[in-house]
Amino acid sequence: MSTTVCQVMGFIISSLGVAGCMVATAMDMWSTQDLYDNPVTAVFQYQGLWRSCVRQSSGFTECRPYFTILGLPAMFQAVRALMIVGIVLGILGLLVCIFALKCIRIGNMEDSAKANMTLTSGIMFIVAGLCAITGVSVFANMLVTNFWMSTANMYQGMYQNVQNRYTFGSALFVGWVAGGLALVGGIMMCLACRGLIPEESHYKAVSYNASGRNISYRTGPYKVASGYESETKTKKGAGYEEAARSEDGRRSYPSKYDYV
Repeated sequence: MSTTVCQVMGFIISSLGVAGCMVATAMDMWSTQDLYDNPVTAVFQYQGLWRSCVRQSSGFTECRPYFTILGLPAMFQAVRALMIVGIVLGILGLLVCIFALKCIRIGNMEDSAKANMTLTSGIMFIVAGLCAITGVSVFANMLVTNFWMSTANMYQGMYQNVQNRYTFGSALFVGWVAGGLALVGGIMMCLACRGLIPEESHYKAVSYNASGRNISYRTGPYKVASGYESETKTKKGAGYEEAARSEDGRRSYPSKYDYV
């Protein structure tokens, strides 16, 4: 998978996750009334993070917001805070990710800067997804605990006490899916960051070490020729070269007859 495709797919999936977190936070059906023992009722109650609603059989729905903050349970306020933090981080991550897309050129921005921005947005998406999943899971744990406590209180004694029990609402499932999408999108952005990092070119120095057994030293009255010396000094007889390349590899010196 190419870097651009991975980055764009991560951006799209993260956008869906952040949008889902916003929708789940605004929904009113975090907990709904359990109708297992009473399927036919004239009033149906459901609650959200910001208000509680009552829907009558006639179709009329009345919602009342929570006018208090300190009067709410601490875990309830913690769920609110987690969802808000997740949304804020997700929005910031989207803004950073837009400028980090490889298919968008802004001035003379280098690939290393885009890689850092991509990694930052990916981390933001991962934290936002974890916040959403944690907040929804905490609220679901509260519902399960209250459900079994209400069930135990209903069937104590010789008579049944009429109490409203609440179960999972549709907002919980939306929050779980949205948090998972944000988490997957953040991981894809972090993977795309590796492809945006420019490859550094390493030049390896090659050293040539001459072995003494493979070198035959030639001795003679000849000096190293420079560019300013005449060509006559560099010319040697054919006999000298033949003598130097002898098969036995020993040192051989040209005789005076080789120059004739």
